[in-house]
Amino acid sequence: MKPMLAAALLATASGAAWADGGMTVPLPDTSGLAADEARALITEVAQVNVITSNCPAYPVSDAEWTLIAGTGDKLAAQLGLDASAYDKQFYGPAFQLLDDPGTCDRIGPKAKPLIARLKAMGGGTTPLSRSQ
Repeated sequence: MKPMLAAALLATASGAAWADGGMTVPLPDTSGLAADEARALITEVAQVNVITSNCPAYPVSDAEWTLIAGTGDKLAAQLGLDASAYDKQFYGPAFQLLDDPGTCDRIGPKAKPLIARLKAMGGGTTPLSRSQ
């Protein structure tokens, strides 16, 4: 398992995720999602994560990124995906979207509504703590 994903999966068990800098944020409650709903959400999360990380016109804050990435890791664990399956099924296709020059402008505007949806599900972007 990739170290970053392994650490994030451990964090999601507590309902919080952290960024590289040690920031933790609350994650949304995804336990009530049916498998098809969880797969649709993880697809959107992976796409938004890739686009906001690679398209300068659509930046997100560290806390927003932590919410997005942590939710994806939480959903991957919920769906029983290991790191390899998660990358192959969701991040591989998301990165392939970058081959289309219109992808940034098509997917980028979905970031803020996705963040709002994750917050409405109980997630947050207010850091719970930050390591020193």
